[in-house]
Amino acid sequence: MSDPTSTAHIKPRRLAETLVERFAQRMREGTLKRGEKLPTEAQIMAAERVSRSVVRDALSRMQAAGLVETHHGVGTFVRDMPAPEGFNVGPATIVQLSDVLDLLEFRLSLEVQAAGMAAERATPQALEELEQALEALLQGPEKSGSTTNADFQFHLKIAKAAGNHYLIDIMKHLGTKLIPRTRMNSAYTGQSNRTTYLAGINSEHQQIFDAIASRQVDAARAAMFLHLSNSRLRLREAQKHQAFYSE
Repeated sequence: MSDPTSTAHIKPRRLAETLVERFAQRMREGTLKRGEKLPTEAQIMAAERVSRSVVRDALSRMQAAGLVETHHGVGTFVRDMPAPEGFNVGPATIVQLSDVLDLLEFRLSLEVQAAGMAAERATPQALEELEQALEALLQGPEKSGSTTNADFQFHLKIAKAAGNHYLIDIMKHLGTKLIPRTRMNSAYTGQSNRTTYLAGINSEHQQIFDAIASRQVDAARAAMFLHLSNSRLRLREAQKHQAFYSE
């Protein structure tokens, strides 16, 4: 008689999606908290009765979605809260390059206007927080600890400066899934390419800040549009260097 709990007949991709959702649910319920270490691959394999490849696929999806962060030799840790059930932008949905490109288009519809609103409405305190976020971003991972998180914080501070609480909520809702930098960074293994890549991004963020700080509404919108449009181009370039996600 076959084991009714066997997963041998289920496709690995589907098993990985199911495993991602199980971990996401534990994060939503508070069973797994921000900063907490996940079980080892072997422990997950034993507990969930899945193969190592399924576990690695699930972890890769969660890393790409910004839910967890892996430190080699140490372990994988929870870094962000997943979206609630039923929300269409979740860790299991961001699988292919096209998904991230769609997400960038969604950001264009939100953040271009947010930058203009920030230039018009930002309080002195909001501008100070935005400048601090920019400084942390420009310092790089050696100082900020996580470039992806520093990038997200900069964009979140713009939403805060815009003074619209719905915009702030949706930015927090999406979290670091907004920032495709983790996968893009790995594509630029050459130092010269990486230096050029980071310099370009830093320049774009500086232009956004300068326009907001000088109260230039149209210039702030244009700078944000240029930044997000260039992000799409960089993603396509990264795709030429290596596969975006493992199959």
